[in-house]
Amino acid sequence: MKKIFATALGLGIGLTSFSAMAADEVTLQLKWVTQAQFAGYYVAQDKGFYDEADLDVTINPGGPDIAPPQVIAGGGADVVVDWMPSALASREKGVALVNIAQPFAKSGMMLTCLKESGVESPEDFPGRTLGVWFFGNEYPFLSWMSKLGLPTDGSDKGVTVLKQGFNVDPLIQKQADCISTMTYNEYWQVIDAGITEDQIKVFKYEDQGVATLEDGLYVLEDNLKDPAFVDKMARFVSASMKGWEYAKANPEEAANIILENDATGAQTEKHQIRMMKEIGKLLGDASGKLDEAAYQRTVDSLLSGGSDPVITKKPEGAWTHVVTDKASM
Repeated sequence: MKKIFATALGLGIGLTSFSAMAADEVTLQLKWVTQAQFAGYYVAQDKGFYDEADLDVTINPGGPDIAPPQVIAGGGADVVVDWMPSALASREKGVALVNIAQPFAKSGMMLTCLKESGVESPEDFPGRTLGVWFFGNEYPFLSWMSKLGLPTDGSDKGVTVLKQGFNVDPLIQKQADCISTMTYNEYWQVIDAGITEDQIKVFKYEDQGVATLEDGLYVLEDNLKDPAFVDKMARFVSASMKGWEYAKANPEEAANIILENDATGAQTEKHQIRMMKEIGKLLGDASGKLDEAAYQRTVDSLLSGGSDPVITKKPEGAWTHVVTDKASM
């Protein structure tokens, strides 16, 4: 009897050990550096939500020289965070990205201008120098300029595009009339630099009717043919959205989790708390399900690029609800 019990106990221990080792590995590639823009994923990891979903998640920060579509195409990630314009442009170029979830329902992108430059409305853009991010971030801007009928070649009737680094220096140093900012990041860098809110004019892409979806989760299309992969992604999305809900409700704690994961030491508590509160305003519902109308708005905006559209044809198969539907079961 003791021998049988011991065998059963040993088997139980063996099964427990195997179960502990059997967590499915997931590598997530972020679009940018560790900051509250990605708090949901870090919170899900810190609070054990991924562990509860039987997942072993590795979160890789991004940076100015890291393009998520290239990373996933090269096998460096299972899932990436990217903006939809970049993802759809990559898909048309042969990297078959598919949106499986859309935590961010609204765009945080803006153009921020110094009032002293005389820019009060988009009608004042001709002849101006506008700071624009590239590496895939330029697509919403180019679509907007196309909608306004403004060439971006530096002509008098168009605008001069200043390739903006990921800082606000061109506005501070008055090298540009307007620069690209996010509601949750660079805008506050402008304020922290000593420029008051009544000294600037802000144009939100949402208000201009040219907003495109940002910070969605994308995988390679072929991987979705594997039911095991779909199941793994459903667990990942469910746990991630749980992380996002917690981060939104607890911005101070979420900010401190970010600081603990910031290997650069460049982030500050004040900035990350402020960022998390602004990010909370952009999040959709707890399911992370892509809104089809918002998707169509993004596509229509990207197709309206005149002679140089971001994408040249309506995408097919660029999104799916199969993952979020399974996650909500």
